[in-house]
Amino acid sequence: MRTNRRTFLANGATFAASVSLPRYAFGARSPLERVNLGIVGCGWRGGQLLDTFKKIGGVAIAGLCDPDQERLGAMAHSLPSPPPTWKDMRSLFDSPDIDAVVIANPNHWHCLSAIWAMQAGKDVYVEKPLGQTQWEAQQLVNAVDRCGRICQVGTQQRSDPMQDEIRELLHTDRALGAIQSVTINRLGERKPIGRRASPMDVPPTIDFDLWTGPAKLKPIYRSELQYDWHWDWNTGSGEMGNWGVHVLDDVRGTVLLDRVDLPEKVAAVGGRYVWDDAGDTPNLQFVLFEAGGIPVQMAVCNLPKLPGVAGVPGPSTGYIVHCEGGRLEGERGAAVAFDERGKEVCRLSGNSGDVLHQENFINAVRAGSDQRLAAPVSVGFASTAWSNLANIATRVGCTLPSEETSATELPGHSDEPIRNAASEYFRQVAASHLPRDVADATKLAISLEIDSGRFFGEWAPRANPLLKREDRRPYEVPEILPAEATPAGP
Repeated sequence: MRTNRRTFLANGATFAASVSLPRYAFGARSPLERVNLGIVGCGWRGGQLLDTFKKIGGVAIAGLCDPDQERLGAMAHSLPSPPPTWKDMRSLFDSPDIDAVVIANPNHWHCLSAIWAMQAGKDVYVEKPLGQTQWEAQQLVNAVDRCGRICQVGTQQRSDPMQDEIRELLHTDRALGAIQSVTINRLGERKPIGRRASPMDVPPTIDFDLWTGPAKLKPIYRSELQYDWHWDWNTGSGEMGNWGVHVLDDVRGTVLLDRVDLPEKVAAVGGRYVWDDAGDTPNLQFVLFEAGGIPVQMAVCNLPKLPGVAGVPGPSTGYIVHCEGGRLEGERGAAVAFDERGKEVCRLSGNSGDVLHQENFINAVRAGSDQRLAAPVSVGFASTAWSNLANIATRVGCTLPSEETSATELPGHSDEPIRNAASEYFRQVAASHLPRDVADATKLAISLEIDSGRFFGEWAPRANPLLKREDRRPYEVPEILPAEATPAGP
């Protein structure tokens, strides 16, 4: 029996309170030779994924969806045989001709789209970040177990074979000695998004209610509706949730070996500097995590590097693993190891995981099993959590009056040398991208302890409310109770 959206929503309360269901309890799944794929979101990333999935044998693009009719039409007519199209994703999910869906719409839609799709009996490839908030991402995790569907998260570097080589070098061979700390850079210039004197007139080809979905329906004062939603907390997660998730996921997988789901502590400083535009996410952000005994410091910056000023070490988008006997510098598709004297030890190359990651998902759909998924929802949830918790700490710090905290050093780590080194790194990043007077004034920083996904400490009362948002009706993410453990057999 096929469970579609209407029957699920009609019985949603009963389902949420039901007992644990075994995986694929909605009927036996026969292996699929041909996978009919629907794509939700026909923008830049949706187009990239369309091109990638077309390269996989036995995959047919069987449906497209976007509330922007121009984007929808352009993508449909880019295909030799245009598939059916819908502006409302629920109609696509209801189609019996769709086996699996790709969720590539804006961040604020990721969780609800994926949940609706799984409730309608579809397998899901969902772009990162997994959710804008921890609460909604947890509902998606619960939905995967409840619905018994395949759910792959779009952190495609998980499928790059180079990641295994890095793990072998760092952990199996211990070629660089004990790991001491990690530095993460995401230093990529972006332009200001403009500030209108009056609200944007949304084109009539866009169903703005559907586009907005669970976010607040409010006027747009930036220059462009599409893509620049990343830099509005209402619909996006800033650069930390855009590129930051990818590099955090790399570090969690290669350095921490996925043994640390959440950091124990996060300290953050940052804000939106220099630009006078309609964005409200940080364009400069610095975070210090305590995680499994390894301090992780991270700088995220969208401002251009100042001319004539030295930058910071390491790849502009990547990470440095500092070890007793040297360091490893990793980035998308490449890594290089150095000994303690700075001499190159070895160089690794990868392919970023593109095609392999999407093929990994299709193979899981065909097999009806998530056992070999490269980025299952649990992994995507944890990596997204790091970026969400960092964003919350930064947002709380940005709202504090300067007299409430006088920290000139980044607080939050029990090891004084580590804290001082992190503060020096932040000063380097700030000096490389901010005018001197602005950099000197950038001193707000707060520290939050984390336990079981909630904050503790002085600023926790301000931070914990940001773990969940108030969704707009009728687009609320449903609360889904976690499945109970299946009793062990005799």
